[in-house]
Amino acid sequence: MTRSPVKRFLIRWAAILLGLYLVVVVAAMIFETTLVFLGAGRQWRANPQEPLRDVTLLSADGNGMVCRWLPPPRPDSPVVVFFNGNGGDICGCGPLAIQLRDKFGAGVLLVDYPGYGKSDGTPSEAGCYANATAGIEWLGREHGIPPTRIVPMGLSLGGGVAVEMATRYPVRAVVLVSTYTSLPAAAKVRFPFLPTHTLMRNRFDSLSKIGRVTAPVFVAHGTDDRTIPFWQSDTLFAAANEPKRFLRMDGKGHNDCLNESLMRELADFLGKN
Repeated sequence: MTRSPVKRFLIRWAAILLGLYLVVVVAAMIFETTLVFLGAGRQWRANPQEPLRDVTLLSADGNGMVCRWLPPPRPDSPVVVFFNGNGGDICGCGPLAIQLRDKFGAGVLLVDYPGYGKSDGTPSEAGCYANATAGIEWLGREHGIPPTRIVPMGLSLGGGVAVEMATRYPVRAVVLVSTYTSLPAAAKVRFPFLPTHTLMRNRFDSLSKIGRVTAPVFVAHGTDDRTIPFWQSDTLFAAANEPKRFLRMDGKGHNDCLNESLMRELADFLGKN
């Protein structure tokens, strides 16, 4: 039976559209690392903050890595291990480290991901965990700082790294700012036409892990976040164990939450837990 011209036209365009969609899907798979780890490979900037010093060590998977270290003011002070978002490296985090020291009397270790700053390797979920593990182990080995004094703090992408570290170590607390339930869920918001939950290799599935965290959990998120929706942190918080606190930051966007309001609330939370 001969197809009508209209049917042939529709079939032809359906095939073309399907082919184009498959090309987009394959391209997304090929370039996932580039899309996820946007800040990798950017030019390293010298340390402008005198109190911080660069520390070179080996990651848990054997790659060289460079951290920045701000020692605690007292022998019993907590130490924040900070994991940045995907768009920048530790070069821009010096003012935050000094603020954390001044507000909480904390030491701060800034940890880069593989391929970021002066850290070797290609960025990946496993590589991020390897660098984070190396930083925490270095604190214990070189400075005698136990996990019970360590506070993993993750911004955006770094939230997934902080949650993973809180499942591996008996940390003092975990702080999550502008983060997600999982990376595929966050990517789905930006690319709703892609099957991100099926295709993505980098998972950072914090929602499936947060229930195993026994340390106090502090979560903050801006209601006007256009990168990672507010509801994702809200859902993650609901799955966390007590003690916990959620800081709703009305009118704040994705990069607006590391401010005085958060510092006050976090100081109060850590003081009570």
